[in-house]
Amino acid sequence: MFILEEDTQRTSGEDAQSSNITAGKAVSEAVRTTLGPRGMDKMLVSDSGDVVITNDGATILDEMDIEHPAAQMISEVAETQEDEVGDGTTTAAVLAGELLSKAEDLLDDDVHPTTIVEGYYEAARMAHDAIDEITLDAELDDELLEKVARSSMTGKGTGDVSADVLAETVVEAVHQVTTDGNVVRDNISVHTQTGSSSSATRLVNGLIIDEEPLHDNMPRSVEDADVAFVTDDIEVREANIDAEYNVSSVDDLNVALESEQNELQGYADHIVDLGVDVLFVDGDVADHVTAALAKEGVVVLEKKHDDGDELAFATGLSPVANVTELEAEDLGHAGSVTVEKYGDETLTFVEDGPASEAVTVFARGGTEHVTDELERVLEDALDVVTAAVDQGGVVPGAGATEIAVADHVRDEAASVEGRKQLAVEAFADAIDVLPRTLAENTGMDPIDALVDLRAEFEREGTAGIISEGQTGIIDDPVDYGVLDPVAVKHEAVESATEASTMIVRIDDVISAK
Repeated sequence: MFILEEDTQRTSGEDAQSSNITAGKAVSEAVRTTLGPRGMDKMLVSDSGDVVITNDGATILDEMDIEHPAAQMISEVAETQEDEVGDGTTTAAVLAGELLSKAEDLLDDDVHPTTIVEGYYEAARMAHDAIDEITLDAELDDELLEKVARSSMTGKGTGDVSADVLAETVVEAVHQVTTDGNVVRDNISVHTQTGSSSSATRLVNGLIIDEEPLHDNMPRSVEDADVAFVTDDIEVREANIDAEYNVSSVDDLNVALESEQNELQGYADHIVDLGVDVLFVDGDVADHVTAALAKEGVVVLEKKHDDGDELAFATGLSPVANVTELEAEDLGHAGSVTVEKYGDETLTFVEDGPASEAVTVFARGGTEHVTDELERVLEDALDVVTAAVDQGGVVPGAGATEIAVADHVRDEAASVEGRKQLAVEAFADAIDVLPRTLAENTGMDPIDALVDLRAEFEREGTAGIISEGQTGIIDDPVDYGVLDPVAVKHEAVESATEASTMIVRIDDVISAK
């Protein structure tokens, strides 16, 4: 008796568990070598020949053409990590893969999947407690935040500009959009432009817009500019009803044309009378209006309405739906509006508005691959600094937090009864994969490094792997300024645990063709 379609495939029991776990581990292994300051890059080539070179875990997994559903779940771990805190994507993916590996061993020992899940969640709770305990009791000043930003950039492509310089830029950008301790992350954007070295990267107090003035005679630079934004066309009004006009002579035609010209000139005069220096329009602008405004020295640029909030934050303006509704109180202000040419591209800089709440990191690079990777580096750094400010606190990096977490979970495992204790201990062993991988990627023997890390932790209370020359040393990462936001560690534990336990519980896979 068939209850499924004839071409439906079904895998159940141990075969389903083994297939899912193997797929999850394979995805995890794909990004494992990118972890840490000495991690390697991946080159990803699409069907169309587009090339991406990066060691960012989220980007790698996003670009990979993953078909297996369990493997996609591990990819989603990195995606969740990226969305929530902006960094630690490789950490989360590697941890999820190792949790699956340890779960596979427990399943081979006849530990029930439900017991593994319960043990993992109990261990995750212990891990969160350990992370809170190791959080540094230090003020989040500029120096500390720059260390956080610098740590997130270590081992990533920043071109010819040092991580120190970029870290200062990132912290300054975050400060400019912080109010009462809350960071408005959406008010920081990164704009990339090829044609110069990475050292030309700078912070723009305002917006960068990929548009040029609509008329060649319009100014290319306006200082102390009053700015307006109209979200509709500035053209002759159309009748709301179907009507037919009978033009029987040249005079009638001239009257009609003159009426249209007067209407358009009225729009231009209204804009000029309000003192508008720069006008953004989401729509078409009649040639007569453009020419009239160019004659008066008014700059007109196109701008999508969806981006209107950016202009409002940068200048303090209020968008209006129709040019006739534009009033003086709707205008914003910018210290300068400048049009600059970069090769074949034209950019408009709207800067230094007194009410500005938006900033842009203008990232430069010699090639598109460089600017793409630099953009990813800057976005991650902005996210981790935001996480440190918004969600409170930092922890030692370089594997030190993971060593402390694994030690705490092992100590607490003794208090857990039954077979669930095995899952808790397995969780602690899985955490060890992170410092072990750091050591391996740094050029150290992973087993010896792990033993030394545990011994140093017992003596000093903090121990991490510091990259030095062609290898690494065991020391206190705080002394070297290697710090991570506490939110990144919490999210990595949370997302990796959820994904691995979800996969472990699956014992039946039914796939239709």
